[in-house]
Amino acid sequence: MKFTKMQGTGNDFIVIDDRKNSFLGKEGELAKKLCDRKFAIGADGILLVRNSDIAQIKMIIMNADGSYASMCGNGIRCFAKYVWDENIVKGESITIETGDGIKEAILHLENHSIKEVTINMGTPSFEVEKIPARFNEEVINKRIKVENKEYNITSMLMGVPHTIIFGKLEDYNVEEGKAIEKSEFFPDGTNVNFCEVVSSNKVKVKTWERGAGPTLACGTGSCASVIAANRLTFTSESVEVKVPGGKLFIEIKKNGIFMTGPAVVSFKGEYEL
Repeated sequence: MKFTKMQGTGNDFIVIDDRKNSFLGKEGELAKKLCDRKFAIGADGILLVRNSDIAQIKMIIMNADGSYASMCGNGIRCFAKYVWDENIVKGESITIETGDGIKEAILHLENHSIKEVTINMGTPSFEVEKIPARFNEEVINKRIKVENKEYNITSMLMGVPHTIIFGKLEDYNVEEGKAIEKSEFFPDGTNVNFCEVVSSNKVKVKTWERGAGPTLACGTGSCASVIAANRLTFTSESVEVKVPGGKLFIEIKKNGIFMTGPAVVSFKGEYEL
């Protein structure tokens, strides 16, 4: 099996061309096998390239634990670069079918190669039924208690469920996200973002990803953090997000949340299944 290992601000993926549906029905098993960092390639997840009837191409995302993800911000940037580099889809913008609807990727070219990718990530939902979250109203700066520790949380659906906790990053261990992910408040789990506001246009974020654990970056989580910070009047609508693996730029516009960041090929190879 041929594969390409890619990363976007340190969030790494194994990309596989599966337009022939060779792994249909075996996606979870494949992800768990390939993402093992000791016995296989190692990654936070896999991205499968599939044909689409409603967009130019379709992206399937599987987390390292074999669970399905409807959307991944860093992953879709890598996916867009891959299909462009491999001549599967060409153009300065690409429409990609995801589990969270059709997303548009805008490619920033420099010397005939992709330097950065901007994704219209769509709009968030604070409806508790859609997250889902066990609250009677929107989860905006709500106080909860998990494993004898209290947190003020803001939660939303940004393609996938996200919960944001504001404060100094040094006051939190990202591993605390595991208990929050599995808590009674979120029946389907949640990604957990610890966010420190530096200024009106800069934040720092560390993320515990549902199905993957601590990662060096989370695109949807960065978007969710900026949306929450803006709603609580901590930041403006254009914000630089510093994550452990680099930087992302998030803009809140009337027609969606736009995320710009890098997509890099680490290496290519073949894996014997």
